[in-house]
Amino acid sequence: MKTLSIVFLAGCVLLAVALMVTRKNDAAALDTAAGTITDFSNRLDTAQTQIVAGERSLLTLSNALTESSVTLSNQLTQTIGQQTEQLATLKQQTATAVAEKAALNADLLDLTNQMTALNGKIAATETSLTQTKSDLAQLGKDYQLLQNRLQRDVAERLVAERKFRSVTQIEAQLQKLNDNPPPVPTTDSIYTGLDVEIRSNGVAHVIAPD
Repeated sequence: MKTLSIVFLAGCVLLAVALMVTRKNDAAALDTAAGTITDFSNRLDTAQTQIVAGERSLLTLSNALTESSVTLSNQLTQTIGQQTEQLATLKQQTATAVAEKAALNADLLDLTNQMTALNGKIAATETSLTQTKSDLAQLGKDYQLLQNRLQRDVAERLVAERKFRSVTQIEAQLQKLNDNPPPVPTTDSIYTGLDVEIRSNGVAHVIAPD
């Protein structure tokens, strides 16, 4: 019985020791878990702080992005308006340029027609000038012939006057006329060989030599 008591006591002691060891281990594990929980809590606080800071940054970024978007939208709207006005102005300028080009082409066509007509007039004038030059040259020749004929007629008239101023010549001519009396002179016979024609009104007209 005494042995059983000793065994029971030893078992109790061992059980107490095991319980103490277990409690000690549990306390250590609890402390470790508490430390871990505290660390996690600190990390969680840090994470929450970072999340709050991130949310603030995100809000700031969102506000900045919204402001930039509004500014960009306004700038884009203004740019589009300016581009639209410039496009309308460019279209108007293009239409004006097209109209001016059409007017210029019409003026150019009219000027071309005028130049063609002017070239025709110049050609006709040159032809007329050539004919006039030819006529002037012919007139010069005719004038020279008439001048030569006049000089010859004047010389012949002077020779005849000089002959009839001589008494001897007059007597010789009278004797010749007495010996060989000429036929009764007529108008045609008087002007024969003189390149002169008598018109119906009695006016003598000199015929130009060939």
